[in-house]
Amino acid sequence: MNAVAAQDRLSELVVVVGASAGGIEALQRFVGALPPNLPLALLVVLHVPASGSSLPHILSRAGAYPAAHAQDGDAIEPGRILIAPPDHHLVVEGRVVRLQRTQREDGYRPAIDTLFRSAAQALGADIVGVVPSWALSHGA
Repeated sequence: MNAVAAQDRLSELVVVVGASAGGIEALQRFVGALPPNLPLALLVVLHVPASGSSLPHILSRAGAYPAAHAQDGDAIEPGRILIAPPDHHLVVEGRVVRLQRTQREDGYRPAIDTLFRSAAQALGADIVGVVPSWALSHGA
């Protein structure tokens, strides 16, 4: 594979990241370690209370990628971090994300497993899963 083809292939990759409560520091270190010119899309689920989350602000400050709570129908684009908003599952459908308020999974909404499973079904070999902190079998 030549360098142009490798770069094109890299720009199709989506990194799905899931962390349990207490994983904010691990997420900050992970995002902070990413080179600013790496053309990856990142989708993040953190088990957060339904009352709110400042994770987009925290991760935007930690690294070179802008982070935001995902909105239903957002495109999955390189160089961007989309985060599951409180009380919503983040689901991948093709190259967009969907927000769902379906049943909790393993007691959580958003749930790591919901994101990972939908990303694997939608994108197959174009995903990389990262679980920097976890509890029980989340992300397995």
